[in-house]
Amino acid sequence: MAGPLTGVKIVEFAGQGAAPFAAMMLADHGADVTRICRMGAGAVDPSSGMRAEHDVLLRSRRTLEIDLSTEEGQSVARDIVAASDGLIEGFRPGVMERLGLGPDQLLKRNPRLVYGRMTGWGQTGINSGQGGHDINYIAATGALHACGRAGAPPVPPLNLVGDFGGGGMLLAFAMVSAILSARGSGEGQVIDCAMTDGSALLMSMIWSLHAERRWQDERGANMLDGGAPFYRTYETADGKYLAVGAIEEKFHAALIEALGLPADPDGRAHWNPSRWPEQHAMLEAHFRTRTRDQWCAALAEVDCCVTPVLSLAEVASHPVNMGREAYLTIDDVVQPAPAPRYSRSTLDRPRMSGAGEDPQVVLKGLGYSEDEIERLVKAGVLGGGGRQGRELPKASERTN
Repeated sequence: MAGPLTGVKIVEFAGQGAAPFAAMMLADHGADVTRICRMGAGAVDPSSGMRAEHDVLLRSRRTLEIDLSTEEGQSVARDIVAASDGLIEGFRPGVMERLGLGPDQLLKRNPRLVYGRMTGWGQTGINSGQGGHDINYIAATGALHACGRAGAPPVPPLNLVGDFGGGGMLLAFAMVSAILSARGSGEGQVIDCAMTDGSALLMSMIWSLHAERRWQDERGANMLDGGAPFYRTYETADGKYLAVGAIEEKFHAALIEALGLPADPDGRAHWNPSRWPEQHAMLEAHFRTRTRDQWCAALAEVDCCVTPVLSLAEVASHPVNMGREAYLTIDDVVQPAPAPRYSRSTLDRPRMSGAGEDPQVVLKGLGYSEDEIERLVKAGVLGGGGRQGRELPKASERTN
């Protein structure tokens, strides 16, 4: 079988970070995604400088350049959306409405449309009109406060929590949920997906531990934030690192035995925070006696939750990832493979995006004649004629 979303049509209005990630996930799983971008931006995103052929987030979908500052360009966009199941946009509240592409207008023409809106602060609230980035959104939800070493400033966990986990992945889930609902009810709806909401949701387990008074509201003092000696990284003799996650008694006991360290008489001493500094110092000194790979070889047959901390240069060729074919090289770009896996459906091998494509590929299926498409190209409304037209929204109107 093809991907599980085969037959689903999505229109993506080009943005940054979270929204493209959601569109990538949908495309990975078989959805037919058309990305609409500003004139001349099919090959290079002016806001980031990222070339399309290197941008993994743009894979497996076609790109159409449209000048949305013109009435004809807006009309073309509306025609594409009218034939689609869903729309994804990542601009500040009000931008799409000013372009004549807001949800009220588009849902009137296509009542089954799922209109996915990706912002940092949400469509409502005191910050809804403000700009921001991942670091700002996770700062407002407590996620950033929890990341980092004791006594040191918070450390951003890349832009994984706000942009991708709490943003794009949540929007992809919401799009599929709402499309399923629309197919049953015949009614579409608007999705207000905020990265603040999503990053807050990702903290659910931490809030549970906090409610049981098992989580201190400070960095580096808890089981999962590097405070516990059995859940942190350790430097080895060659300046590389091991990740230790020996939380449960059986894993911790196996680790201590394999390292030749004194056994814990009752098997629970590692849970006592008062002993963590002593245990940490002992493990730190011990792991520095060998290189990372020597430790990996010594612990290879021990089930104790210790793994090497791999660099980007190492991950694709590591046996664990090679065995799962977790990374692909497409057009010389190393990238993660689509995930997860299915027992019946088959996910196609991704393809990298290129410059803006021939608009006939998209528009002929909507009833546009070749002459009409050529007229729009010559007028600078559509890309494909080498023209650089005006285009909105500007980078300042994006959510991040």
